[in-house]
Amino acid sequence: MPAIIPIPAFSDNYIWLLRAGGHAAVVDPGDADPVLLHLDREGLRLAAILVTHHHGDHTGGIAALLARFPVPVLGPARERIGGRTQALADGDVARVPALELALDVIDVPGHTAGHIAYAGVVAGAPVAFVGDTLFGGGCGRLFEGTPAQMAHSLARLAELPGNTRVYCAHEYTLSNLRFARVVEPGNDALAARQAREQQRRDRGQPTVPMTLDDERATNPFLRAAVPAVAAAATAWAGRPLPDDVAVFAALREWKNGFR
Repeated sequence: MPAIIPIPAFSDNYIWLLRAGGHAAVVDPGDADPVLLHLDREGLRLAAILVTHHHGDHTGGIAALLARFPVPVLGPARERIGGRTQALADGDVARVPALELALDVIDVPGHTAGHIAYAGVVAGAPVAFVGDTLFGGGCGRLFEGTPAQMAHSLARLAELPGNTRVYCAHEYTLSNLRFARVVEPGNDALAARQAREQQRRDRGQPTVPMTLDDERATNPFLRAAVPAVAAAATAWAGRPLPDDVAVFAALREWKNGFR
């Protein structure tokens, strides 16, 4: 079964490489160079490219990879992805036969209109590749979708098993947890996680993948129904927030300006 390896790119992106035997697949290759370096160093042959959404830091390396490896490109049906050979939507299965890989496709609009995630079992453990929908301690900005869409997308991801290892595409965890501590200062699990993740970064280690159990316990964007989180969002907004979507929308607006 495949192993999953982070390939850092740009200032804070992760390209995820899955390898089994002499074959590999990559998720969201915004930059071809570090992928090609890794493939050459490890003697791997690229078998497929998987894409979650159309932003350039997730797709910019596709053309150069295809020039070297003319492989299938799997991506969201409702977005324009250069080089895409298979359009995927909710309920489809993304298959990479060379890796014996099969991942369920979940529509998760919000960050972009057609964003998808891939979820399944790799090496005996549940995993999800979520692009820019769910981050460690946070969620993506709403560039094309609505708060209701993003809240629904996060709720769908939160329905996955608690031990799911979540592979997001950016190293944003520490800044997200600083915001979360402002929202929910009395959350002991959040304080412990912040210390733990800081230690990882101090050692030069990624904070991702994270688990859904950790996200449910510490990520304010999955905790809009928690009274302390709703109260903090209401106080920041300065107006009544009638439901969980309104709380989520206030949290997202608050986070947009948080420094």
